[in-house]
Amino acid sequence: QVQVVESGGGSVQAGGSLRLSCAASGYTGSKYSMGWFRQAPGKEREGVAAIYTGDGSTYYAASVKGRFTISQDNAKNTVNLQMNNLKPEDTAMYYCAHRGGSWYMASPPRSEVQYNFWGQGTQVTVSS
Repeated sequence: QVQVVESGGGSVQAGGSLRLSCAASGYTGSKYSMGWFRQAPGKEREGVAAIYTGDGSTYYAASVKGRFTISQDNAKNTVNLQMNNLKPEDTAMYYCAHRGGSWYMASPPRSEVQYNFWGQGTQVTVSS
């Protein structure tokens, strides 16, 4: 069983930055995908960014491209999401999800159903 834990959420003013981290324990393989999703009150959960550690390929939703950066820290076995120039519409609960094994598509998995294990979420609040 893989356990996924997010950290780094908080409150920030518009234009500010936050860094989210995601650690997955219980997985021993070297290749996996990690995705970040978010859900705002009254809205459906949406994919934000994803990374496949096998080749470093990344995916970003159009709404965050150029502002968010997803990266892997092999030394700590974590995936980070650097969020810059935050906007009030980025306010949401952010979830990290893990999918073990190889991924053979050009872009990492971006759909919820493609991930197996989920964290409890971390709140990000951006005030105007």
